[in-house]
Amino acid sequence: MYIAAVFLPLIGSLIAGMIAFVAQGAVRAEDTERKKRLDLASQLITCGAMLLASVAAILVFIAVVVNGQNGTVELFTWVDSGSLEFSWELRGDTLAVLMVTMVTVVSSMIHIYSIGYMSHDGSIPRFMGYMGLFSFFMLMLVSANNLVQLFFGWEGVGLCSYLLIGFWYDRPSANAAAIKAFVVNRIGDFGFALGIFACFFLFDSVSYDTIFSEAAAKSTATMNVFSGEFHALTIICLLLFLGAMGKSAQLGLHVWLPDAMEGPTPVSALIHAATMVTAGVFMVARMSPLFEYSDVALTVVTLIGASTAIFAATVGCVQNDIKRVIAYSTVSQLGYMFFALGVSAYSAGMFHLITHAFFKALLFLGAGSVIHAMSDEQDMRKMGGLYKLIPATYVLMWIGSLALAGIWPFSGFFSKDIILEAAWGAHTGIGQYAFWLGITAAFLTAFYSWRLIIMTFHGESRADEKTLAHVHESPKVMILPLVVLALGALFVGILSVDYFVGEHTVEFWKNSIFVLDTHKALENAHHVPIWVKFLPLVVGIGGIALAYLMYMFAPELPKALASGFQRTYQFLLNKWYFDELYDKIFVKPAFYLGRGFWKAGDGLLIDGVGPDGVAAAVQHLARRAAAMQSGYLYHYAFAMLLGVAFLVTWFLVAGA
Repeated sequence: MYIAAVFLPLIGSLIAGMIAFVAQGAVRAEDTERKKRLDLASQLITCGAMLLASVAAILVFIAVVVNGQNGTVELFTWVDSGSLEFSWELRGDTLAVLMVTMVTVVSSMIHIYSIGYMSHDGSIPRFMGYMGLFSFFMLMLVSANNLVQLFFGWEGVGLCSYLLIGFWYDRPSANAAAIKAFVVNRIGDFGFALGIFACFFLFDSVSYDTIFSEAAAKSTATMNVFSGEFHALTIICLLLFLGAMGKSAQLGLHVWLPDAMEGPTPVSALIHAATMVTAGVFMVARMSPLFEYSDVALTVVTLIGASTAIFAATVGCVQNDIKRVIAYSTVSQLGYMFFALGVSAYSAGMFHLITHAFFKALLFLGAGSVIHAMSDEQDMRKMGGLYKLIPATYVLMWIGSLALAGIWPFSGFFSKDIILEAAWGAHTGIGQYAFWLGITAAFLTAFYSWRLIIMTFHGESRADEKTLAHVHESPKVMILPLVVLALGALFVGILSVDYFVGEHTVEFWKNSIFVLDTHKALENAHHVPIWVKFLPLVVGIGGIALAYLMYMFAPELPKALASGFQRTYQFLLNKWYFDELYDKIFVKPAFYLGRGFWKAGDGLLIDGVGPDGVAAAVQHLARRAAAMQSGYLYHYAFAMLLGVAFLVTWFLVAGA
C-alpha cells in the first residue's frame, strides 16, 4: 500500500507525458476530436492515480498510527561505497505517513479541480503530467529515510516548480517568475547540500536512524569552519535551515513565492498548500533530534519565523491581486509554523501545516473560481458585488477565510492558537518576540482576509459590462473539490487537536518527533493565562471589524490613509523594497560583471586572440595577397623574370 501511495502519481505522470507527445501530433494534424480524447484520457489517468494514492495513503495512516504497525518499506540498496551505505526506503513513522496522506488527499482535490479550470488550455496532458510529477517528488521527500533521498525529492519539487510556474512559457512574466524561483531556491539548496555534507562528516552516515541515535553523543562535538571552531550541530542545523528558508519562502529568500502566481491557479494551490513550501517545515520537524541540541539554531528559526509572519502580513494588507493577497498569507502562516518549531513545539507547527493545507488550498482554488468567473481578471479593484452571481464560491471563500483568521470553531483557530500559546509558554525573550509579532500578524491576517472578501464579493460591481455579462458559477468539477477542502477547513482542527497537541500527543507522534525534557513550551501552552488563550480570537474579530469599517461602512477611509501616509503605503505596496534592493545589490552588479566578462574577457581576449584573431590575420594576409593580383600580363611576366633571376642567382652562388 505504501509503495502504491508514493509511486502511483509517478505512473500517472509518465503516462500523461506520453499522451502529451501523441497530442502534439493531433494538434499538427488539426484533429480536434482526437485531441479532446487525449486531453480527457490524461486527466482521468492522473486524477485516478492520485485518488488511488490517497486511498492507499489513508490505509497506511490507519495501519501505522491507529494500529501501531511499522510501515517502513525497504525497496533496494541504493549506494554501498565504503562507509557511505544507504537504501531506498519509505519511512513509516507518524510524521512521514501523515505528510503522505495530506499530500495525496489535497493534491487529489487540486487535480480534479484542474479538469474544469484548465479545460480550455491547449496543453492539458503536459500540465497534468507536471502536476503528477510534482506530487511524486513531494511524496519522495516526505517518505525519505535518509538525507540523500530527501535531497532527491527536495530538488525534484524545485524542478517541477520551475516547469509549472513557467507553464505558460509564451508569457515573459511567467518565464521570469520561473527563473526567479529556481535561482532563489538554488541559494537555499546550496546551504542545504552543505548541511548534508556536514552531517555525513560528523556522523559518517546519511541515514536518519544512525544520525538520530548518535545525536546526543555528538551534542558537544565541534567542527572547524573557516579556521574557527564551532558547535557542530549548530553549523549543521543552520545550513539545513538555510535550505528550509529557500523552499518555505522565509524572510530574505521569500521573494520568489509571490511571483509564482504567474502559473495557473491549481499550481499556486499545489505549491502553497500541499507541496514545496511545506517541505522546509517538515524537514526541520524531521531533524528535531539535531535542532534540539542547538539553542542558537532554534533561536534563529524563531527569529526568522516571527519576522516573516509580520512582514508578509503587512504586505498582504495592501495588495490588490487576489492571488497575491493569498500568497502573502502563505508566507505569513509559514512564519507561524517556523517559530513554533523554534520554541520546540514541533507538533504544533505540524498541526498548523496540516490545517493550513486544507484552508489554503480552499482559498487558492476559490480565488481561481473567482478568476474563472471574471474571465481571468485578478485585480480586486475591478471586482465587487459577486456574492449574488457566484454564491457557492462566496460561501466556500468565507469558510477558508474564517479558518485563516483563526475564528472558532474552524481549523485555523485550534492550530494557530496553540502556536501562540507555545511561544508564550516558552518563557524566553525570543518566545515573547514571536508571541507579540504573532498576535499582531493575527490581527492583520483577519483584516486582509476580509478586505479580500469585501472587495471581491460586496459593494457595487467595478467590473466592465462585458466581463460582468459573462460572470458565472464554476462547474461542479471545480466546486466539489472545494467542498471537500472546506470540510477539512471546518473539522480537521477540532477532530485532531487532542492527538496533535493535546492529551494523546505522545502516543500519536510516538518517536517521530524528539523534544528534550527541558524544552517545555508545548506543555506550558496548556497552562497560560486566560487572556493569552483568548487574545488571538479577540484580535481576529477586531481585524474583521476594521475591514468592515474601512471597506464597507467608510470606503473613503483607505484612500485617505494611503494619501496621508504615502511613504508607508508605498513601502508596503512595494513589499518593503526587497526586490529593488536585491536588484541593486545582486542583479545589476551580476549583469555588469557578466557583460564585462563577455565583452572584455570573451570578446576581446579569448575570441580576439583566438578564433577571431586568427580569422582576422588570415583575412588581412588574403587581402594583401589579392592586392598583388593586378590582372596585367606584363606584371606577371615581370614577376616570372624576377623568379628566374632569383633561381639562377641561387644556383650560381650555391655552386660556387
